[in-house]
Amino acid sequence: MISVSRYRFRFRHLWQCLVGAPLVVLVVLEGLNAPYPPMAAATMLSGVLCLAALAVPERLFARCAVGAAAVSGVLTVTEAQLSHRPPNTPGLVELGALLLLITRAVRRRRPLSAAALAAGAALAAVTLPLRVAERDGNLANLIGAIAVCFVPFMVVVGLCLRLYDTLRERERETIRQAQRLEHARELHDFVAHHVTAIVTQVKAARFTAAAGHTQSPEDLDRMLAQIERAGSQALGSMRAMVSSLRDHGSATTRPTGDPTGLRGLRALTREFSEVGPPAELILAPELADRPLPPGTATTVHRVVQESLTNVRKHAVGAGRVEVRIGVRPGDPERLEVSVHDDGRGGASPAAERPVEGSGYGLVGLAERIEQVDGHLTAGPRDGGGWRVLAVLPLDKATPEKDAPDKATPGKTTPGKTTPDKTTRTPCSATSDHTTPKVASSG
Repeated sequence: MISVSRYRFRFRHLWQCLVGAPLVVLVVLEGLNAPYPPMAAATMLSGVLCLAALAVPERLFARCAVGAAAVSGVLTVTEAQLSHRPPNTPGLVELGALLLLITRAVRRRRPLSAAALAAGAALAAVTLPLRVAERDGNLANLIGAIAVCFVPFMVVVGLCLRLYDTLRERERETIRQAQRLEHARELHDFVAHHVTAIVTQVKAARFTAAAGHTQSPEDLDRMLAQIERAGSQALGSMRAMVSSLRDHGSATTRPTGDPTGLRGLRALTREFSEVGPPAELILAPELADRPLPPGTATTVHRVVQESLTNVRKHAVGAGRVEVRIGVRPGDPERLEVSVHDDGRGGASPAAERPVEGSGYGLVGLAERIEQVDGHLTAGPRDGGGWRVLAVLPLDKATPEKDAPDKATPGKTTPGKTTPDKTTRTPCSATSDHTTPKVASSG
């Protein structure tokens, strides 16, 4: 980053030297056309000052611009009093520099400062032709052209550049804000899930110790192993996040697991069941072999992860959690992700807050879902507990895998229909099997 800044700094100075050197030569040649040596020296000095005011840093621009316009104006007034003036070349390079000072002042300075600097430079530019001996009324025409055409044109150019800079800065700020929100969501999604598991394990150990129950060495070892695994996962997520932030060319960090983002949910729910209430994953069979868009697949993983984290933190007395993923009924181009528990949602802190006013987890989750053209609802459900429902778009352009022409279970063939099946995966510390059952119509 430092080397890039130095390169730009050197390139800017090289460009200024390559452009400024020929202009200084022209200023010297114009000065030599003056009839008196003092006038020639003053013309050269005034022109060089105007050119220097264009090249100085922004912090020095106001003072240099005022000085250059003042010197130019004083020189014009002095030469206008002389009886012998040059017939041509009043300082065209100086005139161009004064006009560019107007543009820079309008573009960079605040309104009041810009108006004052532009007015001073414009006055010096309009009166500059007075240095030339008048012939056939051409002097008045030249002054009128500068005042009516060139000065307003440079003001308009400055305003256009100022508007362009404003729009570009807003775009950069929008990009930076989007990046900050994305990093905040990633940090919350990666770390909060694992840290919550650690906190839950520690609370369980303290509660057991406070109740006077003696745990066996095997139980302690298993609990410490789970804490160690959650801490290692949190540390790995942090490292991946830091690597992604430091390496701008790296891809966006995504959850580990199956590329579709769905099979990896089995490991997620199984790990949750080890330190919380049993979680059951119900995955529609038509989605098992269907690749999803990367944004949708990642969002599905985030929805389940954040919902399980909230269950662990807020669901009081939850005995079962159900994670259901399938095609939305009546809308085959929409994916429905539902996570609900049977805890006492009415007494839960999460149940007392809507999505807009809840913690950063649901807020970030809602933002993430909106990015993929979906929507999120969360709230207490009938019969107790809390439910998170996300509806996401499916990729219309992604065809399902080709299958043989013969009838297979779960596939409809001409003249035959089979009931829709749903894969239910009870996820616990000791079970990892799949049992197909007939899903309900709702």
